[in-house]
Amino acid sequence: MGILGWIVFGLVIGALAKLVMPGRDPGGIIVTMLLGIVGSLLGGFLGQALGLYGPNDAAGFFMSLLGAVVVLAIYRMAMGRGRHTITT
Repeated sequence: MGILGWIVFGLVIGALAKLVMPGRDPGGIIVTMLLGIVGSLLGGFLGQALGLYGPNDAAGFFMSLLGAVVVLAIYRMAMGRGRHTITT
């Protein structure tokens, strides 16, 4: 699967990652799907680096979903820290 296939696959994986990790995301569903694309690419590259599949094999579904969930969790932690306001 080429890079374009991973992007399309990442849109689906992003939606599934949102279902796995329900809650409010800063940025909404569009940002979640973009994070799914990043996670799918990350999972695909990591799976190839670990030798789970070759460069011409389809990216593993679970590896892509795991990558998307990890990227979404990191994004939530990073965005959650900057939202605190100081009131006096």
